[in-house]
Amino acid sequence: MTRYLNAIRIFWSASISAEMEYRANFLMATLSSVMTLAGTMFMLYLFYRTGYELGGWPWRDALVVVGVFTFLEGMQSTFMTPNRTRVTEHVREGTLDFVLLKPIDSQFWLSVRTISPWGIPNILLGLGVVVYAALTRDRLPGILDLLPAAATLIFAVLMLYSLGYLLSTFSIWYVKLYNITMAMQTLVETGRYPITAYPAAYQVFFTFVLPVAFMTTVPAQFITGQGTAGWLLGAALVAAVLLILSIAFWRFALRYYTSASS
Repeated sequence: MTRYLNAIRIFWSASISAEMEYRANFLMATLSSVMTLAGTMFMLYLFYRTGYELGGWPWRDALVVVGVFTFLEGMQSTFMTPNRTRVTEHVREGTLDFVLLKPIDSQFWLSVRTISPWGIPNILLGLGVVVYAALTRDRLPGILDLLPAAATLIFAVLMLYSLGYLLSTFSIWYVKLYNITMAMQTLVETGRYPITAYPAAYQVFFTFVLPVAFMTTVPAQFITGQGTAGWLLGAALVAAVLLILSIAFWRFALRYYTSASS
């Protein structure tokens, strides 16, 4: 465990040092995040200004969903997307051979090798919106709300990672999967608003086929005091299944990997 933690420290320190050479990019990323969040909240306001409630969610509760979505978008941009795109590059260029020869789990190495600080503004803005919306509610969330809420947020990150890595693994067979990042972005976009705002068929699809509901709406339910033990158990089960599936599928795919030297 110590070796893996040291590896993360070395990887991330090097990544941040390299990225911070372009500080102006970070300022632009922050400005872009603020403008995107403002646009999302404005669109949400257009629905609520006439008294309409999306899926039965009051304004402040819907803001929590937007905050959770923004947080996950930041997590994906910071920790997942930079590594996800490099999986395909390693396969296409033949450098995956060198990864497999390292005395460390290949999926771990490929998942944490680099980070991009450009997503950090979204993480902070998302958490800020969640805190603001929670504090302005009539009933403040208690510790029994916050603990399961934090757990469901962790489960949501695991789901997002696992689904992304499953898609990246297909590059073992199809090396021209350039649109994987866009596919994952589109997946997360559907969770920008409460899942109950969609038609019934979409609700079923985004709950039991693509678990978007468990990523944004379920954590928001616990933050706003509406969560149930069933949803918490369901989120834990989905996260565990997807994580195990991503690991198993990667190991299965490596059987079909043709190295650059063969």
